[in-house]
Amino acid sequence: MSRFLRDARPRRVAVVSLHTSPLDQPGTGDAGGMNVYILETSKRLAAAGVEVEIFTRAVSSHLPPTVEVDPGVTVTHLRAGPFEELRKEDLPAQMCAFSAGLLRTEAGRPEGWFDLIHSHYWLSGQVGWLASERWDVPLVHSMHTMAKVKNLELADGDRAEPLVRIIGEDQVVENSSRLIANTGEEARQFIDLYGADPTAVDVVHPGVDLQTFIPGDQSAARDALGLARDAHVLLFVGRIQPLKAPDVLLRAAADMIADDPTLRSRLVIAICGGPSGSGLDHPTGLADLAASLGITDLVRFEPPTDRARLAQWYVAADATVVPSYSESFGLVAVESQACGTPVVAAAVGGLRTAVADGRSGLLVPGHDPRTWARALARMATDERARLAAGARLHAEGFSWEATADALISSYSRAIGEHGRLAVAVGSS
Repeated sequence: MSRFLRDARPRRVAVVSLHTSPLDQPGTGDAGGMNVYILETSKRLAAAGVEVEIFTRAVSSHLPPTVEVDPGVTVTHLRAGPFEELRKEDLPAQMCAFSAGLLRTEAGRPEGWFDLIHSHYWLSGQVGWLASERWDVPLVHSMHTMAKVKNLELADGDRAEPLVRIIGEDQVVENSSRLIANTGEEARQFIDLYGADPTAVDVVHPGVDLQTFIPGDQSAARDALGLARDAHVLLFVGRIQPLKAPDVLLRAAADMIADDPTLRSRLVIAICGGPSGSGLDHPTGLADLAASLGITDLVRFEPPTDRARLAQWYVAADATVVPSYSESFGLVAVESQACGTPVVAAAVGGLRTAVADGRSGLLVPGHDPRTWARALARMATDERARLAAGARLHAEGFSWEATADALISSYSRAIGEHGRLAVAVGSS
């Protein structure tokens, strides 16, 4: 235990991501911003001298047990349930199997191999809680989304988060050494909704890859993507589900056409993503809505894509639209701004931090399509150029290197506090 007091900086961290792998393609299924967050922070932690092993559930018998994704970063696949994707609602039944696999793997390592566990999402937090007590190391937890927040901000027709998740989140908050909040607002939600100790909550902003997402030639990007150079392109990137509210964009686009019929020949609504969550209940719902609104010819559906092509889409767009009902941060918004493309986003959650209203984009109150149509119409005026000029500057305030540095500080506090507590208990 003396090592905790002598040197609080972590050497090795176990990252737990039960329900989705950082190797999965963001934008469909359960893969999204959290996948990007885990992978990017792990790479930067390793570059700073902290080894990271990411534990996730194996969803294919063809996956190797361990994959090295970067020097100092490995992904370990644990068998828990069938070799197939499972709905998040079905994963609590696999937590015991996953925990057993995690403990078995660590048992084959030298004693004290991991200094700390960082869990992501409540399912992983439950597993991390068990492992932290077994290994006698601190647990740091990132919620990413909160059931109580989502239930307060439900989209029409969306399903409320179940009680089992709310209870699980309460338990993880109570048993974590430190909690990572993406923004000050999320920190307040930890405290006000979950009763978290304010001194145990660290605000750590997510980052953006400022080398991949850079401003570029809009005409060249449009040529590469098969878009007309004079098109007015509004872009949605993300999972297609009620929470993300892509329907608001389609309804607003229909109102824009009604207000200005001449826009119809130029308007392109690009939807980059796949069905997810309750969106899987009606996977053709968005296409059906476009048909009912009479704008099928304006909507271009694109599958989830790699980061380089995604950057092309951001550069090609006049604006990226993020109409979500709830976002703990909004990585898409920062990626777009890093490419010099302004964002029109809902004035909710972390989007109020990710977007500088009036400087790098616009924040829209509520989800009324008429209000959104008016805001989106501003992206076809001179105001768009002014916002584009401020977009990259705002995005440069976020970097994965800064995120990793802040995480290491939080880890160090957790390790030091854990060691001091153990010494106090031992001497009592």
